[in-house]
Amino acid sequence: MSSDRTAGAVTGTLTHPTPDPVPPAAAAPWTDLLSAAADDCLAALLEVSDQDWSRPAHGLDWTCRETLDHLALGLMGYAGLLIARPRDRYIALFASLDSQASVPACLEGIGIAATLLTSTVRDTAAEARAWHPWGHSDAAGFAAMGVTELTLHTYDITRALGHTWTPPDNVNAAVLARLFPDVPDAPSGHDLSDTLLWCTGRMALPGLPRRAAWQWDGTVR
Repeated sequence: MSSDRTAGAVTGTLTHPTPDPVPPAAAAPWTDLLSAAADDCLAALLEVSDQDWSRPAHGLDWTCRETLDHLALGLMGYAGLLIARPRDRYIALFASLDSQASVPACLEGIGIAATLLTSTVRDTAAEARAWHPWGHSDAAGFAAMGVTELTLHTYDITRALGHTWTPPDNVNAAVLARLFPDVPDAPSGHDLSDTLLWCTGRMALPGLPRRAAWQWDGTVR
């Protein structure tokens, strides 16, 4: 599942200055990070649950409510991919939220999906691999993808609804090291949350224009 509807592969070498890469990080406790990220994101989303979710999410083609549907699809899809482990395709099971349910009830659904992904990651052997269009990956990689979906789309929704929220630095560092191995980092003068937002086409950085196309690298390194 891509992080937004306009996402696409980067096709060619970027011509702007190449920043220093993020240094290798220690092995991240991905089940803990995923669980904590879900709690943090759901708390932020609950704060704006009484706003107008028919507004467009920040920078996306979807409304805030449609973005939440996409998030449920992604989290459940990653769990399903880890369980089925297809070699060349998505699974045929798609999850969706009740279109008539309240936003708080839908957020409960997101919490369920995140918990199921966390449990699947915990129960998946380290050597297991599953297909993803942005790189065949392992349980840690799919956990990182789930964390990325949660944090980016919480940012998209809360920004559209007037609430200032950014992913915490421990999450940013872990995601950048796992999915974006060749990106700028804090020692290069860039804030970690801004770096993740730049990597995913959501903002520009000084000397680095906003990316029109991007993708993460889920392959196991």
